Amino acid sequence: QVQLVESGGGLVQPGGSLRLSCAASGTFFSINTMGWYRQAPGKERELVARTTRGGTTNYADAVKGRFTLSRDNAKNTVYLQMNSLKPEDTAVYYCNAEIVGGQGAMLYWGKGTLVTVSS
Repeated sequence: QVQLVESGGGLVQPGGSLRLSCAASGTFFSINTMGWYRQAPGKERELVARTTRGGTTNYADAVKGRFTLSRDNAKNTVYLQMNSLKPEDTAVYYCNAEIVGGQGAMLYWGKGTLVTVSS
């Protein structure tokens, strides 16, 4: 069974930094895209950043220049370094991956990790 295990959320003051990690576990052939979405209270889930296996990365305009997504293909892990955090970054952050297994490519979601930016 494929799972995405997230870590790294928490409470941070405005201007601070956090690093989120997401590791894929289970049996599968390969991982296509990996990335992070977020959902703030009362809002829809939105893309934060996503990267392909080949290394092409897309960022939401709201996080460009502040967040950096990196990927370790050998560890099936993606990292989101978040700097200069703002209160509006407060949300539940969800890891997302398109993973190729015996039934073809499927989308998977992590359970989410809460990031709170507050003084």
